[in-house]
Order: sequence, then structure tokens, then C-alpha cells
Amino acid sequence: MNRLKTLVVDDEPLARKGLAIRLQEFEQLQLIPECKSSREAVDVIIENKPDLIFLDIQMPGLNGFEVLKAVQEKGQELPTVVFVTAYDTYAIKAFEVRALDYLLKPVDDDRLAECVKRVINEHQTVNDEHQDKLISLVAEVTGQDTHTLLEKLASGENITADQYPDYIAIKDSGEITRVAVKDIKWIDAAGDYMCIHAGDDTHILRRTMKELEQDLNPKLFQRVHRSAIVNIKQVEKLCNQQNGEYHLQLKNGQKLKVSRSYKDRIKQLILS
Repeated sequence: MNRLKTLVVDDEPLARKGLAIRLQEFEQLQLIPECKSSREAVDVIIENKPDLIFLDIQMPGLNGFEVLKAVQEKGQELPTVVFVTAYDTYAIKAFEVRALDYLLKPVDDDRLAECVKRVINEHQTVNDEHQDKLISLVAEVTGQDTHTLLEKLASGENITADQYPDYIAIKDSGEITRVAVKDIKWIDAAGDYMCIHAGDDTHILRRTMKELEQDLNPKLFQRVHRSAIVNIKQVEKLCNQQNGEYHLQLKNGQKLKVSRSYKDRIKQLILS
């Protein structure tokens, strides 16, 4: 049996080591030393020519798509790629219907086994069209031409499908918690961090308010202030104060200030 030379690329030590250890259980795979950075990955891919890569998308330096672009520019064919990500912002659900696959952090054991089985089956029938399929995957989902898409991916721009994510992944001290979007009551900013209030818990996430706003369905989540987003379903009433300012009262009693620029939009959503 020809074992698939397999490389794991992830900047997070625990995620990288954990995935590599679990992949060792599959006798069809031959693991080579994993890469802790995207720039290191480019060199290792070119030198070792792996058959299969488990590639994290969000990494400092080069993102996962930019790694593939850099390898391509060196004139080397791309191996089979399984994308690994903590976020739903790269149209990853579309990968399920193609020859490629993805893993969503934290990686489930059954999902990993399913992924490896699929990759092995697919690898036996890989043909000359595999390279074009990898490059055009997201282009077909988003309707963009390949050249434009690669430029956007290399610059770090998020490419999303029409479907909004069901979960938000939050990293903290090497652990990743998946928070159900439907459970989020409101989000407010604390310096460079976002406080996501879901259920009875508050989760801290290092992302911008603009990025979060783009990931959330505007029919359910609305910006009410430059530093706050609210789940419309959690709103009990909109109150007009004596000084002319407005605030929202949520079902749990929480009050949120509403900026004048967002007042009319909030009224429309509450009344609709």
C-alpha cells in the first residue's frame, strides 16, 4: 500500500500537535514533521512534495490560501488539501460537495475519520484537473473569476458565501469554544476585544466590530452603537429618554444605548 505523505500546517502548537497525533492512527498516512508557520510550510511543501496537507487558513504572515499561491508561483503542483479553520468565513461548507474537504476546529474524531476516508478515496482518482479544481473552488462558490479571487485571498480579504455561520469560534489559552450564534444576546466592545454575551456567559474575542457585523445575519443582528451589536429577538422595547436619547431594553433587563444614526433602523426592525 502506498502511504500518503502527509503534512500538518498550523501556527497553534496544541492544535498542530493534537491533529498530528490523531492522524498517526491512520496507517494509510505517513506523517512528515509538521510546520508551525506558513512561511516554513511553503519551503517544506516545495522540498518534500507531500501528497496531502492539513492546512490552517488563519495564520500570521501568510494565510492558508496565500501559502498555496506561493507554492504555485514556484512552479510546483499543489497536493490534496484539507482546510482547517476555526471560522465559517471562507465558504467552507461548499467544500463538502467537492473533491477537497475541510475540518472545523475543534476537530471532532468522527469528522476526522470521515475526512481521511474521503481523501484516500479521492486521491486514488486524482487527475490533471485537480490543480484547476483547487484554484477554482471558491471562485465558483462566489461567482468571481479566478484571478480576482486569488488576489483577494492573498491580501487576506474574507470571501464568504451567502449563508451566515451558525457558530462563532473563540480562542482562549489554547482552547477553542464554539458559541452558537442563535444564543448571542448582544455584543459590545472593550478596547481591542469584543465581549460576546451568549446565554449566561460572556466570551472575549479579539476581532473588530466590523468583522463581526459582516459575519452576522443583518435580519437578526443590528448595530445600535459604534461599539454594540444586538440580537433583535432579544429586544423587549425601545425607550425614549427625557434628554432625547434612546436605549434598548433586552428581555434579561440589560439596557443598551442607541446612537441617533441607528435609531430609525432599529425602529423598523422592531416593528417588522
